[in-house]
Amino acid sequence: MDVSIGLFQPELLSISAFARRVGLAPSALRFYDDCGVLVPARVDATTGYRSYSLDQEMRARVLRSLREAGLPLAEVMVVLDGDPDAARTVLERHRGTVRERSRTADATIAAVLRSLPGARGADGAPWAADGSGTDDGAGPVTRVRLGGAELAGAVRQVAAAVGDDPDHPALGRVLVEIDDSEVRLVATDRYRLSTRVLKPVVAVEGRDRRVLLDAGPLAEAGSWAARCAAVTVEIDTEEARISDTDGSGSRELKLWDGEFPAYRDLLSALPEARHRLIVDRTALLDAVTACAGSYGGADGDGVPAVALRLGEDDVHISPSVRPDQPPRPAGPDDGSTTLRALRIGESPLRIGFDPAVLAPALEASVGPDVLLEISGVTEPVVVRSADQGSFTTLVMPVALTSAPED
Repeated sequence: MDVSIGLFQPELLSISAFARRVGLAPSALRFYDDCGVLVPARVDATTGYRSYSLDQEMRARVLRSLREAGLPLAEVMVVLDGDPDAARTVLERHRGTVRERSRTADATIAAVLRSLPGARGADGAPWAADGSGTDDGAGPVTRVRLGGAELAGAVRQVAAAVGDDPDHPALGRVLVEIDDSEVRLVATDRYRLSTRVLKPVVAVEGRDRRVLLDAGPLAEAGSWAARCAAVTVEIDTEEARISDTDGSGSRELKLWDGEFPAYRDLLSALPEARHRLIVDRTALLDAVTACAGSYGGADGDGVPAVALRLGEDDVHISPSVRPDQPPRPAGPDDGSTTLRALRIGESPLRIGFDPAVLAPALEASVGPDVLLEISGVTEPVVVRSADQGSFTTLVMPVALTSAPED
Protein backbone atom coordinates (compact mmCIF):
# COMPACT_ATOMS: atom_id res chain seq x y z
CA MET A 1 0.00 0.00 0.00
CA ASP A 2 1.34 3.45 -0.96
CA VAL A 3 1.36 5.70 2.12
CA SER A 4 3.49 8.46 0.59
CA ILE A 5 0.44 10.63 -0.17
CA GLY A 6 -0.49 10.86 3.49
CA LEU A 7 3.07 11.68 4.44
CA PHE A 8 3.07 14.85 2.36
CA GLN A 9 -0.25 16.31 3.50
CA PRO A 10 0.31 19.74 5.07
CA GLU A 11 -0.01 20.05 8.84
CA LEU A 12 -3.19 21.83 9.84
CA LEU A 13 -3.69 23.79 13.04
CA SER A 14 -6.95 24.61 14.79
CA ILE A 15 -7.98 28.27 14.88
CA SER A 16 -6.94 28.50 18.56
CA ALA A 17 -3.51 26.94 17.95
CA PHE A 18 -2.90 29.08 14.86
CA ALA A 19 -4.03 32.21 16.74
CA ARG A 20 -1.48 31.56 19.49
CA ARG A 21 1.24 30.86 16.94
CA VAL A 22 0.79 34.11 14.97
CA GLY A 23 -0.36 36.41 17.78
CA LEU A 24 -3.89 37.07 16.53
CA ALA A 25 -7.12 36.54 18.46
CA PRO A 26 -9.49 33.84 17.14
CA SER A 27 -12.16 36.54 16.70
CA ALA A 28 -9.73 38.47 14.48
CA LEU A 29 -9.04 35.36 12.39
CA ARG A 30 -12.78 34.83 11.92
CA PHE A 31 -13.12 38.48 10.90
CA TYR A 32 -10.26 38.21 8.38
CA ASP A 33 -11.86 35.05 6.98
CA ASP A 34 -15.17 36.89 6.49
CA CYS A 35 -13.26 39.70 4.78
CA GLY A 36 -11.37 37.30 2.51
CA VAL A 37 -8.01 38.58 3.78
CA LEU A 38 -6.87 35.36 5.49
CA VAL A 39 -9.02 32.41 4.45
CA PRO A 40 -8.53 29.11 6.35
CA ALA A 41 -6.84 26.26 4.55
CA ARG A 42 -9.81 24.07 5.45
CA VAL A 43 -13.30 24.50 6.91
CA ASP A 44 -15.05 21.40 8.21
CA ALA A 45 -18.33 21.05 6.31
CA THR A 46 -20.12 19.59 9.34
CA THR A 47 -18.85 21.61 12.29
CA GLY A 48 -17.70 24.78 10.53
CA TYR A 49 -14.35 24.59 12.38
CA ARG A 50 -11.53 26.46 10.67
CA SER A 51 -8.05 24.99 10.19
CA TYR A 52 -4.89 26.78 9.02
CA SER A 53 -1.67 25.56 7.45
CA LEU A 54 1.87 26.54 8.40
CA ASP A 55 2.24 28.07 4.92
CA GLN A 56 -0.17 30.81 6.06
CA GLU A 57 1.93 31.84 9.05
CA MET A 58 4.01 34.48 7.25
CA ARG A 59 0.95 36.17 5.74
CA ALA A 60 -0.74 36.20 9.15
CA ARG A 61 2.29 37.73 10.86
CA VAL A 62 2.66 40.45 8.23
CA LEU A 63 -1.07 41.14 8.48
CA ARG A 64 -0.80 41.47 12.26
CA SER A 65 2.22 43.79 12.03
CA LEU A 66 0.54 46.08 9.52
CA ARG A 67 -2.63 46.23 11.61
CA GLU A 68 -0.60 47.06 14.73
CA ALA A 69 0.95 49.89 12.73
CA GLY A 70 -2.57 51.25 12.11
CA LEU A 71 -2.77 50.50 8.38
CA PRO A 72 -6.41 50.34 7.16
CA LEU A 73 -7.44 46.90 5.95
CA ALA A 74 -8.08 48.01 2.37
CA GLU A 75 -4.46 49.22 2.18
CA VAL A 76 -3.19 46.09 3.93
CA MET A 77 -4.60 44.13 0.99
CA VAL A 78 -2.62 46.31 -1.41
CA VAL A 79 0.57 45.47 0.48
CA LEU A 80 -0.21 41.75 0.71
CA ASP A 81 -1.56 41.17 -2.80
CA GLY A 82 -0.66 44.22 -4.90
CA ASP A 83 2.44 44.91 -6.92
CA PRO A 84 5.58 46.15 -5.09
CA ASP A 85 5.30 49.73 -6.37
CA ALA A 86 1.73 50.08 -5.11
CA ALA A 87 2.69 48.55 -1.78
CA ARG A 88 5.64 50.91 -1.43
CA THR A 89 3.40 53.92 -2.15
CA VAL A 90 0.84 52.85 0.46
CA LEU A 91 3.46 52.23 3.14
CA GLU A 92 5.35 55.49 2.56
CA ARG A 93 2.12 57.48 2.68
CA HIS A 94 1.05 55.79 5.90
CA ARG A 95 4.46 56.31 7.47
CA GLY A 96 4.14 60.04 6.83
CA THR A 97 0.67 60.03 8.38
CA VAL A 98 1.92 58.22 11.49
CA ARG A 99 4.81 60.64 11.94
CA GLU A 100 2.51 63.64 11.69
CA ARG A 101 0.07 62.16 14.21
CA SER A 102 2.95 61.46 16.59
CA ARG A 103 4.21 65.03 16.40
CA THR A 104 0.71 66.40 16.98
CA ALA A 105 0.08 64.09 19.94
CA ASP A 106 3.45 64.95 21.50
CA ALA A 107 2.76 68.68 21.25
CA THR A 108 -0.72 68.26 22.75
CA ILE A 109 0.51 66.21 25.70
CA ALA A 110 3.36 68.67 26.36
CA ALA A 111 0.92 71.59 26.40
CA VAL A 112 -1.43 69.86 28.83
CA LEU A 113 1.46 68.88 31.12
CA ARG A 114 2.58 72.48 31.26
CA SER A 115 -0.94 73.61 32.18
CA LEU A 116 -1.28 71.32 35.20
CA PRO A 117 -1.06 73.21 38.53
CA GLY A 118 2.01 71.56 40.03
CA ALA A 119 0.74 68.01 39.61
CA ARG A 120 3.56 65.50 39.19
CA GLY A 121 4.09 61.88 39.85
CA ALA A 122 1.32 59.38 40.45
CA ASP A 123 0.61 60.12 44.13
CA GLY A 124 -2.84 61.74 43.89
CA ALA A 125 -5.34 61.60 46.75
CA PRO A 126 -7.26 58.33 47.11
CA TRP A 127 -10.84 58.21 46.02
CA ALA A 128 -13.25 58.98 48.85
CA ALA A 129 -15.58 56.18 49.90
CA ASP A 130 -19.23 56.86 49.14
CA GLY A 131 -20.91 53.59 49.98
CA SER A 132 -20.55 50.40 51.94
CA GLY A 133 -19.51 48.34 48.96
CA THR A 134 -20.79 45.17 50.54
CA ASP A 135 -24.08 43.33 50.56
CA ASP A 136 -25.99 42.89 53.82
CA GLY A 137 -26.88 39.33 52.94
CA ALA A 138 -30.61 39.98 52.39
CA GLY A 139 -31.85 37.95 49.46
CA PRO A 140 -29.89 35.98 46.86
CA VAL A 141 -26.95 37.92 45.45
CA THR A 142 -25.08 37.47 42.16
CA ARG A 143 -21.48 38.70 42.10
CA VAL A 144 -19.08 39.08 39.21
CA ARG A 145 -15.73 40.85 38.91
CA LEU A 146 -14.91 42.80 35.75
CA GLY A 147 -12.15 45.08 34.55
CA GLY A 148 -13.12 48.68 35.30
CA ALA A 149 -12.02 50.11 31.95
CA GLU A 150 -13.59 47.18 30.10
CA LEU A 151 -16.96 47.73 31.79
CA ALA A 152 -16.79 51.47 31.11
CA GLY A 153 -16.05 50.85 27.42
CA ALA A 154 -18.90 48.35 27.11
CA VAL A 155 -21.40 50.76 28.67
CA ARG A 156 -20.26 53.58 26.38
CA GLN A 157 -20.63 51.42 23.28
CA VAL A 158 -24.00 49.90 24.10
CA ALA A 159 -25.57 53.09 25.48
CA ALA A 160 -25.34 54.66 22.01
CA ALA A 161 -28.28 52.44 20.98
CA VAL A 162 -30.58 53.36 23.89
CA GLY A 163 -33.97 54.81 22.90
CA ASP A 164 -35.98 57.70 24.36
CA ASP A 165 -39.57 56.70 23.51
CA PRO A 166 -41.77 57.47 26.59
CA ASP A 167 -44.30 54.88 25.40
CA HIS A 168 -41.63 52.17 25.58
CA PRO A 169 -39.56 52.88 28.71
CA ALA A 170 -37.70 49.55 28.47
CA LEU A 171 -35.95 50.90 25.37
CA GLY A 172 -34.40 53.64 27.52
CA ARG A 173 -32.67 51.03 29.64
CA VAL A 174 -29.79 48.64 29.22
CA LEU A 175 -30.40 44.92 29.57
CA VAL A 176 -27.70 43.19 31.65
CA GLU A 177 -27.52 39.41 31.48
CA ILE A 178 -25.15 37.41 33.68
CA ASP A 179 -24.54 33.69 33.51
CA ASP A 180 -21.71 31.46 34.68
CA SER A 181 -19.38 32.39 31.83
CA GLU A 182 -20.14 35.91 30.59
CA VAL A 183 -21.81 39.26 31.13
CA ARG A 184 -23.81 40.67 28.22
CA LEU A 185 -25.02 44.27 27.81
CA VAL A 186 -27.78 44.96 25.27
CA ALA A 187 -29.60 48.13 24.16
CA THR A 188 -31.94 48.98 21.31
CA ASP A 189 -34.12 51.84 20.08
CA ARG A 190 -35.80 49.59 17.42
CA TYR A 191 -33.69 51.14 14.63
CA ARG A 192 -30.40 49.77 15.92
CA LEU A 193 -29.34 47.15 18.44
CA SER A 194 -25.98 46.88 20.20
CA THR A 195 -24.58 44.00 22.21
CA ARG A 196 -21.28 43.64 24.05
CA VAL A 197 -20.02 40.52 25.81
CA LEU A 198 -17.62 40.74 28.77
CA LYS A 199 -15.62 37.88 30.26
CA PRO A 200 -15.43 37.90 34.08
CA VAL A 201 -12.06 38.24 35.78
CA VAL A 202 -13.11 35.49 38.22
CA ALA A 203 -15.98 33.00 38.17
CA VAL A 204 -19.50 34.31 38.68
CA GLU A 205 -21.02 33.71 42.12
CA GLY A 206 -24.76 33.15 42.46
CA ARG A 207 -27.57 32.49 40.03
CA ASP A 208 -28.03 33.82 36.50
CA ARG A 209 -29.45 37.32 36.26
CA ARG A 210 -31.41 39.32 33.67
CA VAL A 211 -32.07 42.90 34.79
CA LEU A 212 -32.82 46.35 33.34
CA LEU A 213 -30.80 49.41 34.38
CA ASP A 214 -31.40 53.07 33.53
CA ALA A 215 -28.93 54.12 30.85
CA GLY A 216 -28.10 57.49 32.43
CA PRO A 217 -27.07 56.29 35.90
CA LEU A 218 -25.33 53.28 34.34
CA ALA A 219 -23.27 55.58 32.10
CA GLU A 220 -22.26 57.66 35.12
CA ALA A 221 -21.29 54.49 37.00
CA GLY A 222 -19.32 53.36 33.95
CA SER A 223 -17.36 56.60 33.86
CA TRP A 224 -16.54 56.10 37.56
CA ALA A 225 -15.57 52.45 36.97
CA ALA A 226 -13.06 53.52 34.31
CA ARG A 227 -10.85 54.83 37.14
CA CYS A 228 -10.78 51.43 38.87
CA ALA A 229 -8.47 48.58 37.97
CA ALA A 230 -11.31 46.13 38.68
CA VAL A 231 -14.86 46.34 40.00
CA THR A 232 -17.29 43.91 41.56
CA VAL A 233 -20.87 43.96 40.30
CA GLU A 234 -23.42 42.72 42.83
CA ILE A 235 -27.11 42.25 41.97
CA ASP A 236 -29.88 41.29 44.36
CA THR A 237 -33.65 41.56 44.07
CA GLU A 238 -33.81 45.37 44.27
CA GLU A 239 -30.57 46.95 43.10
CA ALA A 240 -27.21 46.55 41.42
CA ARG A 241 -24.05 47.77 43.11
CA ILE A 242 -20.72 48.43 41.37
CA SER A 243 -17.84 48.57 43.85
CA ASP A 244 -14.14 49.21 43.48
CA THR A 245 -12.38 46.00 44.51
CA ASP A 246 -10.07 47.97 46.82
CA GLY A 247 -13.10 49.07 48.87
CA SER A 248 -12.70 52.77 48.16
CA GLY A 249 -16.15 53.44 46.72
CA SER A 250 -19.26 52.12 45.02
CA ARG A 251 -22.27 53.12 42.94
CA GLU A 252 -25.84 51.87 43.44
CA LEU A 253 -28.30 51.39 40.58
CA LYS A 254 -32.03 50.69 40.82
CA LEU A 255 -33.48 47.68 39.00
CA TRP A 256 -36.45 48.33 36.72
CA ASP A 257 -39.32 46.16 35.57
CA GLY A 258 -40.20 46.02 31.91
CA GLU A 259 -40.43 43.81 28.83
CA PHE A 260 -37.21 44.07 26.83
CA PRO A 261 -37.42 43.05 23.14
CA ALA A 262 -36.54 39.44 22.31
CA TYR A 263 -33.21 40.39 20.78
CA ARG A 264 -31.90 36.82 20.63
CA ASP A 265 -34.75 35.86 18.29
CA LEU A 266 -33.81 38.78 16.06
CA LEU A 267 -30.13 37.78 15.98
CA SER A 268 -30.88 34.13 15.23
CA ALA A 269 -33.30 35.09 12.43
CA LEU A 270 -30.80 37.26 10.55
CA PRO A 271 -30.42 36.08 6.94
CA GLU A 272 -27.00 35.24 5.57
CA ALA A 273 -24.99 38.25 4.44
CA ARG A 274 -24.86 38.66 0.64
CA HIS A 275 -22.43 41.59 0.79
CA ARG A 276 -19.50 42.35 3.07
CA LEU A 277 -17.94 45.81 2.98
CA ILE A 278 -14.67 46.58 4.78
CA VAL A 279 -13.71 50.25 4.94
CA ASP A 280 -11.76 52.70 7.09
CA ARG A 281 -14.07 53.35 10.04
CA THR A 282 -13.06 56.96 10.75
CA ALA A 283 -13.17 57.91 7.07
CA LEU A 284 -16.65 56.43 6.70
CA LEU A 285 -17.85 58.22 9.83
CA ASP A 286 -16.45 61.52 8.51
CA ALA A 287 -18.13 60.95 5.15
CA VAL A 288 -21.52 60.17 6.72
CA THR A 289 -21.25 63.25 8.94
CA ALA A 290 -20.28 65.46 6.00
CA CYS A 291 -23.26 64.26 3.97
CA ALA A 292 -25.65 64.78 6.86
CA GLY A 293 -24.40 68.32 7.36
CA SER A 294 -24.53 69.28 3.68
CA TYR A 295 -28.26 70.06 3.75
CA GLY A 296 -31.53 69.36 5.51
CA GLY A 297 -33.10 70.15 8.84
CA ALA A 298 -33.34 73.96 8.53
CA ASP A 299 -36.59 74.02 6.58
CA GLY A 300 -38.23 71.31 8.66
CA ASP A 301 -38.46 68.60 5.97
CA GLY A 302 -36.68 66.01 8.09
CA VAL A 303 -33.21 64.53 8.40
CA PRO A 304 -31.72 63.49 5.06
CA ALA A 305 -30.60 59.99 4.27
CA VAL A 306 -27.13 58.85 3.27
CA ALA A 307 -26.67 56.48 0.34
CA LEU A 308 -23.81 53.97 0.14
CA ARG A 309 -23.10 52.60 -3.33
CA LEU A 310 -20.80 49.58 -3.26
CA GLY A 311 -18.32 49.28 -6.09
CA GLU A 312 -15.73 46.66 -6.88
CA ASP A 313 -13.00 48.20 -4.73
CA ASP A 314 -14.61 51.35 -3.34
CA VAL A 315 -17.73 52.74 -1.73
CA HIS A 316 -19.38 56.01 -2.76
CA ILE A 317 -21.10 57.92 0.05
CA SER A 318 -23.54 60.65 -0.91
CA PRO A 319 -26.52 62.58 0.51
CA SER A 320 -29.91 61.28 -0.52
CA VAL A 321 -33.56 61.55 0.49
CA ARG A 322 -36.32 59.20 1.48
CA PRO A 323 -39.42 58.67 -0.67
CA ASP A 324 -41.49 61.02 1.53
CA GLN A 325 -39.03 63.91 1.18
CA PRO A 326 -38.69 66.41 -1.66
CA PRO A 327 -35.74 65.84 -4.02
CA ARG A 328 -32.52 67.73 -3.37
CA PRO A 329 -30.14 68.66 -6.17
CA ALA A 330 -26.64 67.24 -5.85
CA GLY A 331 -23.70 69.55 -6.34
CA PRO A 332 -19.93 69.76 -6.03
CA ASP A 333 -20.19 70.66 -2.33
CA ASP A 334 -22.87 68.16 -1.29
CA GLY A 335 -20.50 66.14 0.89
CA SER A 336 -20.20 63.18 -1.48
CA THR A 337 -16.99 61.18 -1.33
CA THR A 338 -15.53 57.88 -2.50
CA LEU A 339 -13.43 55.67 -0.22
CA ARG A 340 -11.20 52.72 -0.98
CA ALA A 341 -12.88 49.58 0.33
CA LEU A 342 -12.93 45.80 0.13
CA ARG A 343 -16.19 44.24 -1.00
CA ILE A 344 -17.17 40.59 -1.01
CA GLY A 345 -20.40 39.49 -2.63
CA GLU A 346 -22.82 40.45 -5.33
CA SER A 347 -22.90 43.84 -7.02
CA PRO A 348 -24.08 46.44 -7.59
CA LEU A 349 -25.75 47.57 -4.41
CA ARG A 350 -27.10 50.91 -3.23
CA ILE A 351 -28.34 51.09 0.35
CA GLY A 352 -29.59 53.98 2.49
CA PHE A 353 -29.15 54.84 6.16
CA ASP A 354 -30.36 57.49 8.53
CA PRO A 355 -27.08 59.26 9.41
CA ALA A 356 -28.36 59.87 12.95
CA VAL A 357 -28.47 56.07 13.37
CA LEU A 358 -25.43 54.96 11.37
CA ALA A 359 -22.97 57.58 12.68
CA PRO A 360 -23.31 56.62 16.39
CA ALA A 361 -22.88 52.95 15.46
CA LEU A 362 -19.61 53.76 13.68
CA GLU A 363 -18.48 56.04 16.49
CA ALA A 364 -19.12 53.38 19.14
CA SER A 365 -17.08 50.80 17.23
CA VAL A 366 -13.36 50.40 17.76
CA GLY A 367 -10.35 49.85 15.53
CA PRO A 368 -9.30 51.42 12.26
CA ASP A 369 -11.67 49.39 10.07
CA VAL A 370 -15.33 48.44 10.15
CA LEU A 371 -17.13 45.52 8.51
CA LEU A 372 -20.70 45.94 7.27
CA GLU A 373 -22.52 42.64 6.66
CA ILE A 374 -25.48 43.34 4.37
CA SER A 375 -28.20 40.83 3.48
CA GLY A 376 -30.39 43.29 1.59
CA VAL A 377 -31.59 46.88 1.46
CA THR A 378 -34.49 46.17 3.85
CA GLU A 379 -32.74 43.84 6.34
CA PRO A 380 -30.74 44.81 9.45
CA VAL A 381 -27.07 45.47 8.68
CA VAL A 382 -24.49 44.01 11.07
CA VAL A 383 -21.64 46.38 12.00
CA ARG A 384 -18.50 44.67 13.34
CA SER A 385 -14.79 45.25 13.78
CA ALA A 386 -11.77 42.96 13.85
CA ASP A 387 -10.41 44.61 16.97
CA GLN A 388 -13.36 43.73 19.18
CA GLY A 389 -15.37 40.71 18.15
CA SER A 390 -17.46 40.88 21.34
CA PHE A 391 -19.19 44.11 20.22
CA THR A 392 -21.88 43.96 17.55
CA THR A 393 -24.36 46.56 16.33
CA LEU A 394 -27.37 46.07 14.07
CA VAL A 395 -28.53 49.09 12.06
CA MET A 396 -31.76 49.27 10.07
CA PRO A 397 -31.42 50.72 6.56
CA VAL A 398 -33.94 53.22 5.17
CA ALA A 399 -35.72 53.38 1.84
CA LEU A 400 -34.27 55.75 -0.76
CA THR A 401 -35.80 57.46 -3.76
CA SER A 402 -35.16 55.65 -7.00
CA ALA A 403 -33.60 58.76 -8.49
CA PRO A 404 -29.82 58.30 -8.71
CA GLU A 405 -28.96 61.63 -7.13
CA ASP A 406 -25.71 60.07 -5.89
